[in-house]
Amino acid sequence: MDVLWANRASSAEAAITARHLSPLWHLPGMQLGVVTWPPAPGATWFKNWHYWWQAHLQDCLIDAQLRDPRPDRLKYIADMQRAHRFRNVFMWTNQYYDDMAWLALAMQRASELLGLERPRALNRLRQQFLDAWMPQYGGGIPWRKQDRFFNAPANGPAAIVLARTGRVWRAEVMSDWIDKTLVDHDSHLVIDGIQEDGTLERATYTYCQGVVLGLETELAVRTAEPRHAQRVHRLVRAVRDLMTEDGVIRGSGGGDGGLFNGILARYLALVVTLLPQNSPQDADARATARDILLASAEAAWANRLTVESLPLFGADWTRTADLPTAQSAASQFVAGAVNPSKVPERDLSVQLSGWMLLEAAHVVA
Repeated sequence: MDVLWANRASSAEAAITARHLSPLWHLPGMQLGVVTWPPAPGATWFKNWHYWWQAHLQDCLIDAQLRDPRPDRLKYIADMQRAHRFRNVFMWTNQYYDDMAWLALAMQRASELLGLERPRALNRLRQQFLDAWMPQYGGGIPWRKQDRFFNAPANGPAAIVLARTGRVWRAEVMSDWIDKTLVDHDSHLVIDGIQEDGTLERATYTYCQGVVLGLETELAVRTAEPRHAQRVHRLVRAVRDLMTEDGVIRGSGGGDGGLFNGILARYLALVVTLLPQNSPQDADARATARDILLASAEAAWANRLTVESLPLFGADWTRTADLPTAQSAASQFVAGAVNPSKVPERDLSVQLSGWMLLEAAHVVA
């Protein structure tokens, strides 16, 4: 683990906590991330708070705690967990299975790695994924309740949760369903999802690749089945060939898309650190994933802005970041998704991806 990348990750943490972390409604012991900077009207009162962005903020703080353990940061993570439930009307669950999966992943890591245990909450979230399995409709679990769209961004992270919490059998079934249903046979990339009537939504997003890499890596560790490592090999090559530019992960914009590349970075790091080394193909996949991560991190750092001595990351790591202003249009929640700010660097999601990337670079350097 490299001191240079540790320092850069620490700078990213300082920037995001200074600009975005704020008490929820001025209540003691509760903090969340303000979703824009400069904050839009009402943002510091968390009128909009974007459940799944907060889960990734928790995950980034967990990364930082593993890099540089501090009692105050551990308290921040506990405060965020408490605030998350409070802002969500005293519930852990919501209508979106992908949202709940991201929160469950953060809570599972906080429990296993930091000792911040909330077993009832984690069990409740896990049960949501077990109960949502719908083979009778061609699934998979759906994107949200009362919906019949089955996508990788819900099934991938939910299956990782199940693999990590003792339900490996279901995680394997889900991984096989993804491989059979959502992997494009020509590009080998993971497509977005499938409708109840069998219509395929063929868009390919970086975070779809990330969650499947994470799932197959977890299963390669937990089972003796060679197909999981083989799928990692194939997908890492596809990401390198089709989702990078000069070795750097391509930009995904802002809004919800601002998190996509950071999620891919997180799970590329998992490939590097966790994929068993049983063959030359395993070593090649790990080396390729590491190369993509470090090239992307170098580019993101080189193209950052420095604002009040702290970094501001671009939505596209291959070009110089733009400076957002309070006058430009802010992100908006529309029809189940968050559309980007006019200047996407304003969105917490974009900054979290930069932070995730640097924490990943620190782990693999």
